[in-house]
Amino acid sequence: MVLVKTQAGQEALKDRRGSLSSRQRSAFILFDGKRSMGEVLAATAAMGITQDDVQTMIAQGLLAPLSGQPLPVFAQAGGPASALADAADALEAPGTDLGTIASPVEGSGRSPKERYQAAYPIATELTAGLGLRGFRLNLAVEGAGSFDDLAALAPKIREAVGDDKFERLDHALFD
Repeated sequence: MVLVKTQAGQEALKDRRGSLSSRQRSAFILFDGKRSMGEVLAATAAMGITQDDVQTMIAQGLLAPLSGQPLPVFAQAGGPASALADAADALEAPGTDLGTIASPVEGSGRSPKERYQAAYPIATELTAGLGLRGFRLNLAVEGAGSFDDLAALAPKIREAVGDDKFERLDHALFD
């Protein structure tokens, strides 16, 4: 999901008012309508920025989806992280073109959220096992906040770990 600063967010940044911490402010600046939420989270992971921080900025009205579609009302029972994931799923196109990779609606009929939840632990395990040579890829995987973000990283993961190890992730993402 690509997020942009709202008018209220622009004013809060300019006036240095509001409840943005310095680390949240650093992440907030990166939401420019060009970077996905996963890319911003990957870039700010060293500062400790999480999906909860992004959800907080959305709830405060400082960030909004690029497409202009309103985010659904966040469910209080699910917590901030699950609410943000639900919002991302609500905005995903069901027939996303992933080139030669299967679309999320093919195969077993699982939703993109279910595919992401199954594939994320496998992707982090595979990239963490690469050691220092896979450090950046591991950060990108940890910052992937949706099926689309993880699917976009799949070819890089395949190249880094090989076809045999990648088979588990391929099944979790695209079965």
